[in-house]
This record gives sequence, C-alpha cells and structure tokens, in this order.
Amino acid sequence: MHQMIAQPDQPVVMPDPQDPRLTELVAGVDHTGAAVEVRVPVERALTLYLNAQEIVTMMTINDYPEYLALGYLLNQNMLLADDVVTGVEYDEDLQVVVVRTERNTDYEQKLKKRTQTSGCAQGTAFGDLLEAIEDIALPAAVLRTSWLYALTHKINTTPSLYLEAGAIHGCVLCKEGTPVCYMEDVGRHNAVDKIAGWMYRHGVDPSDKILYTTGRLTSEMTIKTVRMGIPILVSRSGFTAWGVALAREVGLTLVGRARGKRFTALSGQERIIFDQDAASVDEEASRHRRKGAEHDD
Repeated sequence: MHQMIAQPDQPVVMPDPQDPRLTELVAGVDHTGAAVEVRVPVERALTLYLNAQEIVTMMTINDYPEYLALGYLLNQNMLLADDVVTGVEYDEDLQVVVVRTERNTDYEQKLKKRTQTSGCAQGTAFGDLLEAIEDIALPAAVLRTSWLYALTHKINTTPSLYLEAGAIHGCVLCKEGTPVCYMEDVGRHNAVDKIAGWMYRHGVDPSDKILYTTGRLTSEMTIKTVRMGIPILVSRSGFTAWGVALAREVGLTLVGRARGKRFTALSGQERIIFDQDAASVDEEASRHRRKGAEHDD
C-alpha cells in the first residue's frame, strides 16, 4: 500500500515501492541472452458497484480501492456533490468495492453511452460529462514558476513504483511547490480518481491546488481536473488538441512538457508568474527521466 507520513516536505500519501503486493519479480533474458529478473507492477481486476448496480470493472494495482471507487464515481458525475455516502465496503477476496448512498441511483441508460478514453489501461467516460463541466467556474489562482520547478523536482526524486518497476503512471496533488497526495496506477485515470476520492474523504479544498500527471494532457484529464475543481493541470508529457480546446473553454491552466527547466503552457497562461530565472534550474537527471522524455507519450 502507500505510506502515510507527516513530514512537511513530502506528500501525506505517497507510493511504497517496497510493498510486495504491488510488484513482483519476473524472470527473463536481456538483449545479450543473459538471465535477468525484472520487477513489474501487478494488475488486479476491481469491480465497482454503486448501491446494487454494477458500474465498471477496472484494472488497477488496487492499493486504495475505496479512494478509487469514490473518485471514479465523482469524476463520472455519478456521485453528486450533495450525495450522502453511507458506506464504502471492500471485499478483498471477491475484488469488489461497493459505494452506498442515501439517494437511490439508477444509471442503466448512462452506462449504455460509455466511451473508451485514450488513456493506457483504457478508461471510460460517459456522454453527459461535457455538459457536467459547462457550468463549473474554476477558482482564481496563480502558478509561480518557482513552485513548478520545486514540485517537479520533488516528484521526480520521490521513491515511487515507477522508479522501482516502471510501466506505471503517477498523479500528484500539490499546493504551491509541495506535493500533498501522490498516487500511482497502471492508468493515469485511476491515479487521478484515487486523488479525487482522497480529497472527497478528507474535505480537501481544491481552489489552491495544482494537479500533476505523468501522462498526456487529454480531454479526459482536462474533464477530470475541472470536475475536481482544480484550476491548474501540469504534465511532463504533451497535449491533445481536444484537451487544449476544452481547457481553454473552461479556463483551466494547462502546462505540458514540464521537464527540468522547460515547460509549455497552451491554456490559462495568465495565471503564470515568472518569478524564477530558468537559467538557475538544473536539467532533469537521466535517472528520473520517464517515457516521454524525448517524445510525448
């Protein structure tokens, strides 16, 4: 699972790369024919129910099933802001999580309108999500470049499943230049949903937060960030045209290709305050380069 820590310069929740349930060693050979053992993430199927209705089966590392379930329902507009959650029940043997609410729910028609997203480990989105973000007013906020450089450095040097095994995405909730909640999963949509669930459970104010992701800035990531009420989305990877268009429409600050001293902003540039000389920032160390360091994911 993830480590729970209280040091001020590290996330409250962060990856635990030593957890034996999250990775396993697999034997093989390398390019010379020599025997090797490689640590790889473990995927598990998790089926989510909302009250008595089956919603989706997700492939996940399953370190925080309760947060993932709540965040998924919130970001898919199935769990509403005024809903009262009466329970979240996880059965490890059955690999099932059930979210129960006071409100009676029936999403039979909505579930017929699923769209596979462009994310790895394929997420889903539903037809009414665009309408659900039209009336959301994102809070006023600023992004200082000193915060951007500080948070990307801290994220890249934090112990993680990626550095241990690769083949995984990370999403990090930050306040100013400090990571607050760090989640990883085989798909970035799962990682961000876990953050959404964590924020919901702990009553975290999104208005002064920054969301960082290792994955592409797609329409899905834009919609999820706006649904969470976060005004700034940052990625070390690149953009899709629809992701940018949606971000501009709703006033989301979108910063991509953030590696070392470099970044590109394609939406919400007016929030950025250039308070640190890029010449004073070190380039990204090769050990911390993820896929996409030379080309976008």
